[in-house]
Amino acid sequence: MKIGDKIPEHLGLDQDGNEVKASDFAGKKLIIYFYPKDNTPGCTAEACSLATGYGALKRAGYALLGVSKDSAKSHQKFADKYSLPFPLIADVDTSLNQAFGVWREKKMAGRTYMGTVRTTFIIDEQGVVKHIIEKVNTKDSANQILELGL
Repeated sequence: MKIGDKIPEHLGLDQDGNEVKASDFAGKKLIIYFYPKDNTPGCTAEACSLATGYGALKRAGYALLGVSKDSAKSHQKFADKYSLPFPLIADVDTSLNQAFGVWREKKMAGRTYMGTVRTTFIIDEQGVVKHIIEKVNTKDSANQILELGL
């Protein structure tokens, strides 16, 4: 997925089992943030930053979705534990990660594996990618988005 691309219609199921579609957000700006794993330090910091800034993001006209390959059950516990006010999509088969191009080879501690590269996509009211943040500031991600002024 690159700037100018239209996002897919089917986005997946959220932590409550609800189907999430791009058309649900027609006429709204949308933030889709991909993160590697529930309950890890960086991912928790990012989710909490977005939860804290959620009111400001909504006032700026944004809807917000988080995506990782964790299960709906894991997402539900994560969302409850940190009072996350936005849906988390359970992309267990990584199809959405792959569609957005964030499922890539990663290296850590000398081993190579496939995983989610933390990335935030800003989508316009027509479902078109307008901006991509690849260097996410996990501790201040809501402000990082708002400072773009999109």
